[in-house]
Amino acid sequence: MDFIPALSRAFAENASATNAGAMAKYMKGLFPFYGLKTDVRRALTKDLLVQYKDEVSGNARQIALELYRKPQREYHYTAIEIVTKQLKNKFVTEDIALIETLLVTHAWWDSVDTIAKYLLGGYLQQFPEQIPTVIKRFSDSDNMWLNRSVILFQLGYKKATNVDLLFVECKKHSHSKEFFIQKAIGWALREHAKTDPDVVRNFVATANLKPLSTREALKNI
Repeated sequence: MDFIPALSRAFAENASATNAGAMAKYMKGLFPFYGLKTDVRRALTKDLLVQYKDEVSGNARQIALELYRKPQREYHYTAIEIVTKQLKNKFVTEDIALIETLLVTHAWWDSVDTIAKYLLGGYLQQFPEQIPTVIKRFSDSDNMWLNRSVILFQLGYKKATNVDLLFVECKKHSHSKEFFIQKAIGWALREHAKTDPDVVRNFVATANLKPLSTREALKNI
């Protein structure tokens, strides 16, 4: 396949050492960067996606996994965007394995949150019968990022949100000492409060959430 080598050349040719240092610092030094700001990276990628349209559309899953094997964070962002576009409403049931791999590989909030909302959330909208199995497995996992993903996957659901499930997951993880879990609970509740503030307010009043989760949940009510 030619897309990934072409993408690598484009990224390397437009790299910025100054930006790379700042971006790596912002991400706690967890990942190296080329230093491509989002608009630049997407512009470079857009041209190549047009050029290699058939290759990408026919091999999106494989391309995403190969990009995820590379260290620079820009590859991971691009992989997520490719899969999100190519698989929207076109998931197959086996794609949960791909989604889980992307969630736990090079995991940090910036990738996990996007994957949770657009990939896990989209997959479970397409296959609602998978919700009990997937949510239980992810929620019971020792992996914090899988836990976070089941709290956040309904972020874009709005009125279609399964409120009972949201509250069960928030309550289940409410005693977690992990910042990213406490923050996720608050974020998920705050987002649903845009649709139904009263039900969120009533839940928070009795759920005995951590202070961070409570503050985040009620921030805009």
